[in-house]
Amino acid sequence: MLEVIKVHKAFDRLLAVDGVSLRVPKGQIVGLIGPNGSGKSTLLSTIAGQHKPDDGQIRLDGQEIGGLPPEQIFRRGLARSYQDPSLFFRMSALDNALLPAKDQRGEQPLVAPLHRLWWPQEKALAQRATSILDDLHLLPQRGKPAADLSGGQMKLLELGRTTMGAPQVMLLDEPTAGVAPALAYTIFEEIERLRRTQQITFLIVEHRLEILFDFVDWIYVMHMGQVIAEGNPATIAADRLVREVYFGE
Repeated sequence: MLEVIKVHKAFDRLLAVDGVSLRVPKGQIVGLIGPNGSGKSTLLSTIAGQHKPDDGQIRLDGQEIGGLPPEQIFRRGLARSYQDPSLFFRMSALDNALLPAKDQRGEQPLVAPLHRLWWPQEKALAQRATSILDDLHLLPQRGKPAADLSGGQMKLLELGRTTMGAPQVMLLDEPTAGVAPALAYTIFEEIERLRRTQQITFLIVEHRLEILFDFVDWIYVMHMGQVIAEGNPATIAADRLVREVYFGE
C-alpha cells in the first residue's frame, strides 16, 4: 500500500533521511523506531508532503506521490497525526471530528446558500462523526472544547478526526506520547480495531516499545537517517545492533 524507495531529505548540510527504503503492506501495522534525531518524523513529513524529497520515490497504492502537496496526498488516501495533538482547541470535539470529511457540499460557494442541497449530507456526516467519537469513548465530551480534554483524550480525538477523512493509510507520530500507560494501551487497541474493521494500513513512530511490539506486524529501525534493521518484534528485540544504538547496550 505504501512504498518508500531510496528517499533522501536534507536541510542545508544535515542529511536527515539518507536513502531510506521501506514497505507497508495493505492492512498491516508497521512500526518505525529509533533514537531521538534518527530521522523518523522527517521521514513521515516527507511521505505526507510537508517536505519535498530531494531524491527517491514514494508510492501510495502504486501511484507516485513524492513531492505532491499535502492536500493532494490527503485526497489520495494518506493522512497523518502529530506527536503534539494538532486540534482546534476552541472548537468542540464534534466539530474537530467533522473537519476532515471530504467533498462537503456546504463548502461550495454556489451551494452554501441553498440549505436543502447540503443539509442531508451534513446530517449524515455529523452522525458518522458521533459514531466515531462513541467508538473512541469520547461521546460524553462531544460538546466540550478540545482544550478541556485530557492529553489522552486529545490523542484519541486526533485519531478519530483522522479517521473521518476515510484514509487508506495513516501515519501516526508517537500516538501515546505523554499519555498514561493504561490509556496508551487503549489507543493501540483502537488502532488495531480500525485496522480490523476499516482495513486501514498504519505506519507508526512510537517510543513505547513494550506496547508497540504487542500490536505491530513488522518493524523498521532508523539510526542517523538510515534504516539499520527490519523484522518482526522478536527479531528486532534480539538484534545486537538495535540494542546497541537504541538502548546503549
